[in-house]
Amino acid sequence: MYRIIHQILNAHRMQNNHHDNMVSLLMVGVAAWGKWFGLVSSFRVMAAVIAVGSFLFVVAVMGLCGAVKHHQVLLFFYMLILLMVFIVQFSVSCACLAINKEQQNLLLETGWNKSESMQEDLERSLDCCGFLQVNYNESCGAVCFKNQTCRPCSVIIQAYADDTLQFVGGVSLFFSFTEILGVLLAYRYRNQKDYRQNPGAFI
Repeated sequence: MYRIIHQILNAHRMQNNHHDNMVSLLMVGVAAWGKWFGLVSSFRVMAAVIAVGSFLFVVAVMGLCGAVKHHQVLLFFYMLILLMVFIVQFSVSCACLAINKEQQNLLLETGWNKSESMQEDLERSLDCCGFLQVNYNESCGAVCFKNQTCRPCSVIIQAYADDTLQFVGGVSLFFSFTEILGVLLAYRYRNQKDYRQNPGAFI
C-alpha cells in the first residue's frame, strides 16, 4: 500500500514538473516569436521574459531530477524556490486584482515614459499617438498620424487595462495555488522512503 502511495505521489510530482516545463518553454517561445516578427522591439522586455522562462525551466528540471532520483537536497531547494515563486506570484496577482483606477493610470504613465521603443510599438500596434494628448508636430509611427485622426494612447490602453488586469490576476492566482500544491507534494514525497533502495521500508 505504501509503495502505491509512493508511486502516486511521484506521478503527481512529475506531472507538476511537466506543467512547469511547458509554462517556461511557452514563455521563452512567445518572447522569441514576438521578437522575430517585430511585435516588440524592446530587447529588455524580451530578455526579461526569456530570463524568467529559463529560470522556471531550470527549477522544473531540478524538481524532475529530484523526483526521479529521490534526491533529498534537490527536492529541498526545489521546494524553497517554488515557495518563493509562489509568494511573488501570489502578491502580483493580488495587486492586479486590487489596483484602483488612479494607481492604474499612474503605473501606465510611468511605464509609458520609461521606454521610447515601447511607445513606438504601442503607437504602431494600437494606431494611436502620444499618451495623454496627440502632438502632430512630433513624429509618430501610427497610420492615423498621416490623416491626423489619431486618439491618445491612454484612452485605448485604459479601455483594455481593467479586463486585462482582472484576467491576469485571476490566472496568476490560480497558478500560484498549483505551485503551493507542488510544494506540498514535494514535501510529502521528500519525507518518504525510497523503495528502490530499500523495498522493505515503510513510512
